[in-house]
Amino acid sequence: MAGGSSSSFSSSSSSSQCLSYAGCNFLRQRLVLATLSGRPLKIRKIRAREEDPGLRDFEASFIRLIDKVTNGSRIEINQTGTTLYYQPGLLYGGSLEHDCSPSRSIGYYLESLLCLAPFMKHPLKIVLRGVTNDQVDPSVDNLKATALPLLKKFGIDGEGLEIKINRRGMPPKGGGEILFACPVRKVLQPIQFTDPGKIKRIRGTAYSVRVSPQMANRMVESARGILNKFLPDIYIYTDHMKGVSSGKSPGFGMCLIAETINGTFLSAELASNPQGQGAAVLPEELGQNCAKLLLEEIYRGGCVDSTNQSLALLLMTLGQQDVSKVLLGPLSPYTIEFLRHLRSFFQIMFKIETKSPEEEHKGGEKVLMTCVGIGFSNLSKTIR
Repeated sequence: MAGGSSSSFSSSSSSSQCLSYAGCNFLRQRLVLATLSGRPLKIRKIRAREEDPGLRDFEASFIRLIDKVTNGSRIEINQTGTTLYYQPGLLYGGSLEHDCSPSRSIGYYLESLLCLAPFMKHPLKIVLRGVTNDQVDPSVDNLKATALPLLKKFGIDGEGLEIKINRRGMPPKGGGEILFACPVRKVLQPIQFTDPGKIKRIRGTAYSVRVSPQMANRMVESARGILNKFLPDIYIYTDHMKGVSSGKSPGFGMCLIAETINGTFLSAELASNPQGQGAAVLPEELGQNCAKLLLEEIYRGGCVDSTNQSLALLLMTLGQQDVSKVLLGPLSPYTIEFLRHLRSFFQIMFKIETKSPEEEHKGGEKVLMTCVGIGFSNLSKTIR
């Protein structure tokens, strides 16, 4: 693969900063960008100032996953787990399986695979096992409904692109299983995605595992009570899995997706508290809160929802040497840090313009992100 310069990462750059627990997702960002850019990554202090320094179990699991999807990567971690050196290999792909740590959802791993999968040598087909829905990371339902249509806008589409939920798993024990498949592409298309359009329909999934199937119906009823005042075209599926398909822990939750006339997908989701942790949540309360979260996401607006801002910006960066534009809602803290890492690894900076909402498109202030792609090319792709 080619993209950016091939010089090694300097120790004074952001790669050698100390990681705090709040920044646990930023280690994942750096590993993904180091893999794509082919640059070595050295982090000298991983949470050195905390009582429990070093890598968390889910981060160690993520590093093992990166090792599986690449060929020839060199990873060195010291005995205390506070220093990491990573020399990326080639993205290889193929048919794989991985058991994710139950302390983070499969979404934590899947978000990164969505960034890497189009640039593998062979189409990726991977089975991930663990927690499918939790309160921390985007659920598999969310990424299936919002991230896959976004990939298609960049020319990553075809029959080989899918996310399939075989079994659901709730925290703390998990037991879920999903299949993710993605075709490979040599280059990405630049995009001009600046008009989100008006909301035309709302779809969603209310799921319940190892609890009464009535829980899902109660969530749907309470969510519709709020959303029907906004829009008549609403359909929320109920998904009650039984037996082996229901994982190892009880729980329930909801994922809602608002679709616009221009193909924008905005999402919101909520899940019940893990078994034995926190107070019990009523399904009616969860349904109402999830509906309010969706309305808040619609107010924030933009052509890409908060969950997928960083994915859109990465694909714009890696596109052909042409101008790409996308209109986003207010940038999340995760996205702001991601922009800093893009500058460090690819020497690319976005033009950021704030846009006040027009009269017919009311809502929060929007941000127009513009960049010229680096012309990243997947040189590993097998030519048939």
